[in-house]
Amino acid sequence: MKGRQLWQLFVGFASLSLVSVGGGGAILPAMHRQVVEVAHWMNDATFANLFALSQVAPGPNMLVVALIGWHVCGLAGLAVALLSFVVPASTLAFFVGRIVNRSGAGYGWVGPAKQGLVPVAIGLTFAGGLVMARAADHGIPGYAITAGAALFVVATDRNPVWALAAGALVSSLGLWH
Repeated sequence: MKGRQLWQLFVGFASLSLVSVGGGGAILPAMHRQVVEVAHWMNDATFANLFALSQVAPGPNMLVVALIGWHVCGLAGLAVALLSFVVPASTLAFFVGRIVNRSGAGYGWVGPAKQGLVPVAIGLTFAGGLVMARAADHGIPGYAITAGAALFVVATDRNPVWALAAGALVSSLGLWH
């Protein structure tokens, strides 16, 4: 059973890696679908908690991949999930970068391709935010806190840590849940 789960982690995260245009956050909807709805390795709340933990911990923003692997298969799952998520995208980026750097000026497709990927990345990132809001927030207070935090980050130049601190304060005072 563990070998099968490790293989599923490998295939799932390797395929997500290759379509993570715009960064790891852009593939959160697909990751949520794979982990929660298809493989049934965890529920919405666990996924949201692992994601939240990965965002407040120091390190790369896709630490959630390692946490999911750990949750599913322990240390072996952590290693498989992380390597299968990082290696394919890094390899692809390396080779595409070499091609573009060597002869990008001569290819007319490079500029339009970069411009076309911007709205795709923004749309995927926005979809990731919506999936996380649905997974984490149940009820009007949760959606209100999410909307307030998003508005704060978008409308001000303040550090997003202030929004995290406000959410932690609301939770610790028992004002929500």
